[in-house]
Amino acid sequence: MLVLVANLGSTSFKYKLFNMARAEQVLAEGASDRIGLTESAWVFQPASAPRQTGTAKLADHGAAIELHLEQLVDAGIIAHMEDVNAIGFKAVHGGPLDVARVDDKVLAVMEQFSDVAPAHNPPYIAAMRAFGRRLPHTPLVAAFETAFHRTIPQARRTYAIPHEWTEKLGIQKYGFHGASHRYIATRMAQLMPEARRIISCHLGGSCSITAIQNGASVAHSFGMTVQTGLPQATRVGDFDTFALLKLLQSGLTLDVIWKRLGKESGLLGMSGISSDCREVEAAAQRGDARAQLALDVFVESVRQYIGAYLAVLGGADAIVMTGGIGQHAATLRGRMLAGFEYAGIVLDAKRNHEARGEVRLEASASRTALWIVPTNEELIVARQTVAVLAAA
Repeated sequence: MLVLVANLGSTSFKYKLFNMARAEQVLAEGASDRIGLTESAWVFQPASAPRQTGTAKLADHGAAIELHLEQLVDAGIIAHMEDVNAIGFKAVHGGPLDVARVDDKVLAVMEQFSDVAPAHNPPYIAAMRAFGRRLPHTPLVAAFETAFHRTIPQARRTYAIPHEWTEKLGIQKYGFHGASHRYIATRMAQLMPEARRIISCHLGGSCSITAIQNGASVAHSFGMTVQTGLPQATRVGDFDTFALLKLLQSGLTLDVIWKRLGKESGLLGMSGISSDCREVEAAAQRGDARAQLALDVFVESVRQYIGAYLAVLGGADAIVMTGGIGQHAATLRGRMLAGFEYAGIVLDAKRNHEARGEVRLEASASRTALWIVPTNEELIVARQTVAVLAAA
């Protein structure tokens, strides 16, 4: 069974094509950026051929989809576009939906939640419709990132707001990065089946932490939207909602405030240098005080969530780092995991700084295993897609 998994942003399209019947083999992957702008750059990487790159004018996501499907045919990976058996989407916010065949009802629910996922839901809706027009007989499946967090107890999902807002408007903590944290839970069951209490740290441009117990999510740092929780590349993270009154009184409009909190805050806003953690680290090493403060704020937030989830789980059998920062920022990783010796968490400094790929990091005295595990969100979506179609 050939499953194409689509991952979209407001101006980007990425995919992986899996042969699920052949050991979940990746046959090809590709990406386009700057969709809808003057010129888009594209990448095409077949599994058994050299990487190709180029540029094209892509007016919308439909044009990007057409380009990449044609590349798959031209490369002989598929004979016809219709050879793809299903399209799986790493969809973001579907409110009460989990994993579902895409139809008009699913699209309508996604549109209802576009106001709280404005950078994600609209491009996914557009792409789903584009795929539906181009491949009308190919089933489409939306695997919502919120699905993995349905197991979180209601007491950790509910805001302390008037009850009717929760009941009638659906304002509660949904959680995201579900595919990534589900992969960590699945992979750790293979690597360390005795680990029942896991803290999964997805740290990159977008950041979240999940407490996993017996393979299920029981606490998570994101809330109603992806703007909450940890500070991120450009997103504010946790923020006092009543501070909005101060911002409004300063003369800023709500539209400007939302833009600045979502696109000009986080590491970028604090440092004034970059949203890229590597560039902020380099500036801090040169003595830039704001860059150093941005890193300090980020590290403290991660540590606070780890501490909170140690309390939720009653300790941890394993802490797992994934994402660009989690996998590659050794110095920050060391700071995040320092000072937890009282909880049986002891990092091996040498292992930490030499770490590459999937590897353990703890010292021999540590009662908690410390791991780096590169995530694989697309594989999870492909598996969910197959499962939904099999059930149908």
